Amino acid sequence: MTNSETRPLLQWSAAMAMSGTIGAVVLESGAAAPAVAFARCFVGGALLVLWCLSRCWLQAWRPSRRDLGLAVLGGLFLVGNWVLLFASYALSSISVSTVVYHTQPLILVGLAAAFLGEKVAKSHLARAAVAFGGVALISLSAHGEDGKPVQLAGIGLALGAAVLYAGASFVAKQLKHVRPHLLAAVQTTVGAVVLAPVLLVTPLPSAPSGLLWLVLLGTVHTALMYVLMYASIGKLPTTTVALLSYLYPVVAVLVDIACYGHRPSWAEGLGMLAVLAAALAPQRGRRPAAARAGEPQPERVS
Repeated sequence: MTNSETRPLLQWSAAMAMSGTIGAVVLESGAAAPAVAFARCFVGGALLVLWCLSRCWLQAWRPSRRDLGLAVLGGLFLVGNWVLLFASYALSSISVSTVVYHTQPLILVGLAAAFLGEKVAKSHLARAAVAFGGVALISLSAHGEDGKPVQLAGIGLALGAAVLYAGASFVAKQLKHVRPHLLAAVQTTVGAVVLAPVLLVTPLPSAPSGLLWLVLLGTVHTALMYVLMYASIGKLPTTTVALLSYLYPVVAVLVDIACYGHRPSWAEGLGMLAVLAAALAPQRGRRPAAARAGEPQPERVS
């Protein structure tokens, strides 16, 4: 393997591994979900703006009203997705929320079919059935660290986050001509402005340790992670992107087990495998929808 192949491989792997630790950072900050999302937008957005300015991308951008409107709409979807996902961690668990969240590539295909007239293959319908069957199995069998069944509200929030993330990715498909770093900078800036008033109700943590966790989220898990993803995804084969995307949920599950004592039952584990196998399996001859949309394979960024 040449250096030109190794570098993007390491960059994408690092980004996916970082994604898997987001849940722990959110919980350790001790802040409410809207405040965490604001901090991520504020810190990460400021760094992404500086990155774009240093490359002269922002100065050269002359967006049309349509492009600017779509960028703002996508930003609202993206930030709403973060708020719901972060809130779901405390109501279910990091691993459960993360795996359920990975239904978003299947939801994105459904949105493309509904609004763009794209055909949905029978294989996709079968994958969707398997994935949401897995979600149902998780809902019936998953337990939190206290040994009690996870709250269905947490799973519902994770599914809501997946829908909003799919919406953000759907909007991004209409802005493929805009540099993804620039789009991310605009959307996180929008998020910081929209969420700023929320701090009156759910303030940032007063403890220095909590603030440091949020700074970490904005710098490493947002700005750095986005740069690594966008620098690598276009240089890797589709199958490699799909395979390495499994690092995100796998790392999240391992962190949940190691740090928070989560012990998946065999039924919960089977449900997780069903969701991940159906949602992350590459479609023949095309990139995963979320990869084409530019973000978080999760997003996949969460």
